Amino acid sequence: MRSYIKFVIPILIPLIVLCLPLSAFPFEGLTIVQQRVIAIFLLAALCWVFEPIPIYATSVVIIVLELLLISNKGIYLFRMSENEPHFGELLSYSDIMATFASPIIMLFLGGFFLAMAATKYRLDVNLARVLLKPFGQDPRFVMLGLMLITGIFSMFMSNTATTAMMLSILTPVIAVFGPKDPGRIAFALCIPVAANIGGIGTPIGTPPNAIALKYLVGDNLISFGEWMAFGVPFVVVMMAFAWFVINALYKADQQKIDLEIKGRFLKTPKAIMVYITFGLTILLWLMGSSHGMNSYTVALIPVAIFSITGIINKEDLKKISWDVLWLVSGGIALGLALDKTGLAKLVVHSIPFDAYSPYVVLFGAAFLCLLMANFMSHTATANLLMPIMAALGASMVSLAPLGGEVTLILVVTFAASLGMSLPISTPPNALAHATGHVQSSQMAKVGVILGVVGVLLSFVLVWLLHAVGHIG
Repeated sequence: MRSYIKFVIPILIPLIVLCLPLSAFPFEGLTIVQQRVIAIFLLAALCWVFEPIPIYATSVVIIVLELLLISNKGIYLFRMSENEPHFGELLSYSDIMATFASPIIMLFLGGFFLAMAATKYRLDVNLARVLLKPFGQDPRFVMLGLMLITGIFSMFMSNTATTAMMLSILTPVIAVFGPKDPGRIAFALCIPVAANIGGIGTPIGTPPNAIALKYLVGDNLISFGEWMAFGVPFVVVMMAFAWFVINALYKADQQKIDLEIKGRFLKTPKAIMVYITFGLTILLWLMGSSHGMNSYTVALIPVAIFSITGIINKEDLKKISWDVLWLVSGGIALGLALDKTGLAKLVVHSIPFDAYSPYVVLFGAAFLCLLMANFMSHTATANLLMPIMAALGASMVSLAPLGGEVTLILVVTFAASLGMSLPISTPPNALAHATGHVQSSQMAKVGVILGVVGVLLSFVLVWLLHAVGHIG
C-alpha cells in the first residue's frame, strides 16, 4: 500500500493543480504558464520526498516537462492559447536545455576529474598517510586528524567519495576496538560528520553551495576566495565542536591505537602531472579574480589536462557521477522556470513578509531547510528553496540591516548541508551506517545537536562578515 501511495501522490496532486481554474489560487495575476510551473514544482518536490523514481530521474523529468509545457518549442496543443491575456510568457527552449551546460555543471565536472585523478594515482591515500602521522596514537587525536583530513578532502572532492576512501582506511583501526567499545561508534561517526561539514568550506564542496552561487550574482557576487574566507572558519569551528560532541557522547575505552596506512607517492610522469595540476587548480581557485579567470573557467583546466594526457580515459569517464550533474541541472532548470516566469516573485510578493521580524524569517527559513535536508537530498532541498529564498531576500526591506539576500541565501545554504541526523540524510551517513558500527539513534543524537548549533553559528558568522563589510 505504501509503495502504491508513493507513486500515486506525486502524480495526482500536480494533475489536480493543472486542472484547477486560475481563480482557485491565492495569487493575484497568476498566468497559465505559472500554473504549469506550480504543477512541475509540486511534482519535483513530491518525487524528491517520496522517491518513487531516482532523484536524478526527477531532474530529467523537470527539464522534459518544462520543454513540453512552458517552452516556445513545446507541444503545439499546450501553446494554442498563447495569445490569451492570462497565458503568460513562454521560456526559450535553448535556455532550458542550457541548464545542463551551466557553469555550475562545469564546476562540478572539474571537481569530479580532480577526485578521479587523485584516487587513481593514490594522491588521496598518500596525503592521508602523511598528514595523519603527527596525530600520534591517542584515539581522540587520531580521530581529530581523521576529521581534519576528511574535511579538507571534502572541500575539493565529492563528500561520498571522501567518506568511502576514509572508511576503507579505518577498517583495520575499528577492528582494534572491542565489540562494545564506544570508540567504534565515534570513529564510524566522525568521518561522515567531517565530510558533511567540510563540504561547506568551498563553492565546489557540496551541491547546495554551487546552487547558491547561481543566485549570488551582480552586487551580491561572491568569489571562490571570498566564500572560503567565511566557509573555512565556519568549518573549523564546527569541526572542533563536532569532535568535542562525539568524544563526549562516545568516548573510547581503548587508550592507544596504531594507524597503519601503507603506500607511497607515485613518481611516474602521469602521477607528477596529477600532483601539479591538483595544486595549480586549487591555487587558481584560491586566487579568485586576480588572474582574470572565474572558478568555472579554472575548473575546466584539469578536465583538459587530464584528457589530453590520458590520465582520465574513456573508461574513467563512465565513472563520473552523471546522476549528480543531472540532479543539479534539474534544480537549475526549476529555478529558471520559477524566476523567468515571475512565479517566485509573485509568491513572495503575495505574502506580507515585512510584517514579520527579519529574525523570524531568517531562522524560520533556515530551520525549515534543516528539517527538509534531514529527510531528503541536500541538493533537492536547496533546489526547492533557493529560488524562493533569493526572491524573498531581494524583496524584504527589513532584511537589509542583517545582510539582505546574501545572508538569507548563505544561512539557508549552510542549513542544507547540516541535515545529517539520519542514514538517509546524506550518502556519507548511509556509508557509515552500512558499516554496522553506528545505529540510527546514535547518528540522530549527534546530527540534531550539530544541525541546530550549526544554523545558529552560520547566522552569527554571516551577520558579522556583513557588519564588517566583507560580504553583502
